[in-house]
Amino acid sequence: MMESLPFDFDAHCPKGPLDQRWTQHKYHLQVVSPANRKHYKVIVVGTGLAGASAAASLAEMGYQVESFCFQDSPRRAHSIAAQGGINAAKNYQNDGDSVWRLFYDMIKGGDFRARESNVFRLAELSTSIIDQAVAQGVPFAREYSGYLANRSFGGAQVSRTFYARGQTGQQLLLGAYQAMSRQIAAGRITQHSRCEMQDLIMLNGQAKGIVSRNLVTGELQAHLADCVVLCTGGYGNAFYLSTNAKGCNTSAIWRAHKHGALFANPCFTQIHPTCIPQHGELQSKLTLMSESLRNDGRIWAPKDLADCDKAPATIAEQQRDYFLERLYPAFGNLVPRDIASRAVKHICDAGRGVGVEIAGQRRGVYLDFADAIAQQGLDVINEKYGNLFDMYERITAEDPRQTPMRIYPAVHYTMGGLWVDYNLMTTVDGLFAGGEANFSDHGANRLGASALMQGLADGYFILPATVSDYLAKQHPIRSQDFAAETRNAIETIRLRLDRLMNAPSPDTAPDVFHRALGEILWHACGMAREASQLKSAITEIQQLRERFWQHVKVTGSSDTLNQTLERAARVADFLELGELMCLDALQREESCGCHARVEHLTDGGEVQRDDMQFASVSAWQYSGDVSQPRLLQEPLLFEFVSPGVRSYR
Repeated sequence: MMESLPFDFDAHCPKGPLDQRWTQHKYHLQVVSPANRKHYKVIVVGTGLAGASAAASLAEMGYQVESFCFQDSPRRAHSIAAQGGINAAKNYQNDGDSVWRLFYDMIKGGDFRARESNVFRLAELSTSIIDQAVAQGVPFAREYSGYLANRSFGGAQVSRTFYARGQTGQQLLLGAYQAMSRQIAAGRITQHSRCEMQDLIMLNGQAKGIVSRNLVTGELQAHLADCVVLCTGGYGNAFYLSTNAKGCNTSAIWRAHKHGALFANPCFTQIHPTCIPQHGELQSKLTLMSESLRNDGRIWAPKDLADCDKAPATIAEQQRDYFLERLYPAFGNLVPRDIASRAVKHICDAGRGVGVEIAGQRRGVYLDFADAIAQQGLDVINEKYGNLFDMYERITAEDPRQTPMRIYPAVHYTMGGLWVDYNLMTTVDGLFAGGEANFSDHGANRLGASALMQGLADGYFILPATVSDYLAKQHPIRSQDFAAETRNAIETIRLRLDRLMNAPSPDTAPDVFHRALGEILWHACGMAREASQLKSAITEIQQLRERFWQHVKVTGSSDTLNQTLERAARVADFLELGELMCLDALQREESCGCHARVEHLTDGGEVQRDDMQFASVSAWQYSGDVSQPRLLQEPLLFEFVSPGVRSYR
C-alpha cells in the first residue's frame, strides 16, 4: 500500500526550457578546487562502460579513485558483449535526425514511462560521446569519404547508430579502459580485480565504503571513501537463461537496496528478439545476435504448420509469412525490441515456430539474408556482419550465408534498477548509481543502441559533475576514525558466508535453485504476465528461498578460491529480488513496453497503458522483510511530449 514519503524523494529535475536544463543545472553545481581534489576518495564498483569512464574521468580531475571488478581484468566487463552500435543525434546522413527526434524516439520507445529531463539530457550528450570516443581512437566504421558511418536500428526511422562492425561494445570499452589505464599508471586509480563487493558500509547515515571479498584468497576487506558509485550492471540473470555473462549479478545494488536505496521498476525487463534459440533443457547461457542484423535480415515463419519441420530452402516464397513487415509496415523488421519479441512469441505459441522442440514447442523463427545478399552482394553483407555470421556458425554449425538464422526472444537488459535523482544519486546519501545499475533513462523498454549511450554519458559527463557537487559539501573522511565500524561490517559478511557454507541439510547445488527460479520468473514475469500466475510465483519463490537456505550445498572453504560460494551468494540475492520483480509486476495493472499484462491488451494483442493510474515510477523500499516492501511512486510529468498510442504500423 502507498505510504507517506519517509525521506527526500525529490528527483531534483531542473525547470525551464528542456534544452537548457542540463546547462543551467551544471552552472548551479558546486565544484571542488583542483588543489583539494586529491584529498577526496571515490569508490567505483564495476568497470563496464559506466564504471570505467567514471573512474577515468574522476581520476583525471584529480580525485583518488578505488575501482573494483570481479573479473580478472577491467576490460572483461560485460559491456564488451554489446554488438550493434551506439546512438547519437549527429545527423550525418542528413535524414532529419536531431536531438529532439532522438529524445522523442526514446520517450516513445520507453512507452512514456521515463523522465523527460533525463532522457533529453541523454540525447543532448549523445553527440559529445561520439567525439570523445573518436578522440580515444575507437575504430568506428567509416564511409569511403572518411565520414563516420551510420546504420538504422529498431524504433527509429533515421540512421543514427555508430558502430564498429559487430564489436561496438568491445571497442568502446577498450577506449574507456585505456583512459582508465593511464590514470592507474599515474597513481590516481587503485584497481582491485577479482574482488567482489559484499556489502555497503554506512557511517552516520551516509554511504562511505564497501566490504569486498578477494575471490582468489577469500580475504574480506573494508574500503572507505567519501562516496560510492555503483556501476555494476543489470539483473537479467535472475532468469537464469539470459544473454548476460554468467557472472552478471544483482548483489551490489541489492545490498544497497537493503541499506535504504529504493529499487525502481524491478519488473521492467527487456526481452531481445534476436537470440539464438535454446538447444536443450540443461543449457545455462544464451547468445545474442545483434539487433543490427534486422537492418538487412528479413524475419519470417512458415504459414503452414506442416512446413515447420522442413528445411527453409524448400519452403516456397508464397508460403512464408514475413509477419513483422505485414503487421508493422511503417517500421517492418525494425520495430522496437518489445514489439518484435511479442510478435515472435505469438507466432511460436500458435505452433508456427521452427527448430528444436523445447517442452513440446518449437521456439524459433527465421532471420533470412538471402534477399540482402542477392541485392548488395556477399562481400558487402560480410563486411557488415561477417563476424556475427562466424559466431552463429561456431555455435550452431550452420552458415547464415547459406541458410537462414533461427532466432527467438530472450532476457537481455533490465530497465529497472536503483532509483536515482537527476544527479544520479540514490536515496542513500553519498551513493550514486550509473549505467544499467540505475533505472533512469529507458522507461518500460530500451531502444537498441541506447545502453552504450547511457553508460558513457553517465560516466564521462554526468557523474564527474554531480559527484563533485556532492564532495564539495563534504569534509574528507578520516578512515582511522571508523575502525570499529569497519570491523563490524566485515564480521556481518563473515556470518553470512558461514551461513551459506553450513546449511542444515546441504544436498543441492546453487545452480539447481537458480534454474528453478529462472523457470518461475520466465513463465510468470517474462513476456506475458497475469495476476493469478504472479501470485502463484510469489508463493513459489518464497518456498524456493526457504529450501535454498536449508539445502544449498557449498563445498570447500570461504578462505580461498570458491566459485560455488560466489554463485550461492549471488543466487541468494536473486531469490529475494525475484519476489520483488513479481510484486512489482502484480501491482502494475497495465501493459506497457516490455510489461505485457494479459488482462490489459488491445483486441489486436498490443499493449494497453493506463496513464491515469500508472504514469509513474514504482519505487520500492526495503522494510526489513523482503516479502513486505513499501511502495512509493514518483509521478511522471510530460511537458513536451503528450503520451499517445505507441504505434509502429
